[in-house]
Amino acid sequence: MAIALVLAGAVAALIFARNPEAALLALVAGVAAVLVMRHPSETVPAQAPGGREARDPVDDLIEALTDPILVLAGNHVVRANGAARALLGAHILGQDVRLALRHPDAARRLGESDDAGEREPVMLIGLGHREAHWQMQVAAIRHDRRLVHLVDRTRSAAAEKMRVDFVANASHELRTPLASLLGFIETLEDEAGADPALRARFLKVMAGEARRMQQLVADLMSLSRIEADKNRLPTEPLDLTAIARTTVDALRQSEPDRGADLVIECPHAVPPIAGDRAQMSQLLHNLIGNAMKYGRAGTPVTIRLAAADNGAVTLAVTDQGDGIAPEHLPRLTERFYRIDSGRSRALGGTGLGLAIVKHIVERHRGRLGIISTPGEGTVVTVNFPPSRAQPGVMS
Repeated sequence: MAIALVLAGAVAALIFARNPEAALLALVAGVAAVLVMRHPSETVPAQAPGGREARDPVDDLIEALTDPILVLAGNHVVRANGAARALLGAHILGQDVRLALRHPDAARRLGESDDAGEREPVMLIGLGHREAHWQMQVAAIRHDRRLVHLVDRTRSAAAEKMRVDFVANASHELRTPLASLLGFIETLEDEAGADPALRARFLKVMAGEARRMQQLVADLMSLSRIEADKNRLPTEPLDLTAIARTTVDALRQSEPDRGADLVIECPHAVPPIAGDRAQMSQLLHNLIGNAMKYGRAGTPVTIRLAAADNGAVTLAVTDQGDGIAPEHLPRLTERFYRIDSGRSRALGGTGLGLAIVKHIVERHRGRLGIISTPGEGTVVTVNFPPSRAQPGVMS
């Protein structure tokens, strides 16, 4: 009856509470408390008739949880579920919990008195491995028993770090051209503004910096829109070959010298794909534009389209440039990652082009691949699934 009451109360808490994790901890702690009241001194399984070990319900309960759970008697571990044993090792049973966890923040929290009732969770950084973040919460049960609940926060911590780094990088990228603009304006306000030649040169530089800021803001807004739609599959049937030809024509007009090196190869008809027309055009502009910037002048930039038997479509953009060292390849799609910051800025890059490409490819449920040979060039490949894939909203 007592267990039933605890379960009923905890289920209600899970439904109505603002903090489901606290309610889950209350559920585990409440059931454990009832079981401890019934068996206050038991630390090993009892013997069932016939010499078999009786299964303790509390073991079944904590073993079913995917988060690491420890039950303490004093400071010693008397129970640990499979997740806890996998994280800390099977040897922790019977061990002092402070030695089992081997973390100063955990030892400090476990050494505090629980008279004050519920405490705020403690974040344990480096438990298990260097980048791990575990949130530890401790709840008193009865008869000197406590329950320790660990929740893996590694992914959320990594996401938060990415967010902080992104804001810092975006601020830096905007602040640099802004500082340059303000410096030139102040110079023009002084005596330098009276020299027509110097004024014209400064205004040209200022216009370039303003365009750089404009492109950066446009890329940031574009990235935000793509991320907002990332779970919604695009549904419009697209002729990728036609979009590629339109993109190439536009680039040939805007950059006639390098545009003359663009080559489209499409030996066979390519079936339509389900996509977002604006985003697909942006993807092609970014990939072909990068190949034009970083390929050697006078060498071809090849855009190849091919179809597989199942209707999947492959887009490959190849340049003949300096290539990319292997250690840089895994990070090329990170926001603001640059191999050569000076060269990238001089060529008008914002550091967001491939990050935008990656998010567009992910939204279209495609696969992005980059292969590069230093001294020879780079091939960027995008594989799109067949258009018969069911459109709709993905959870």
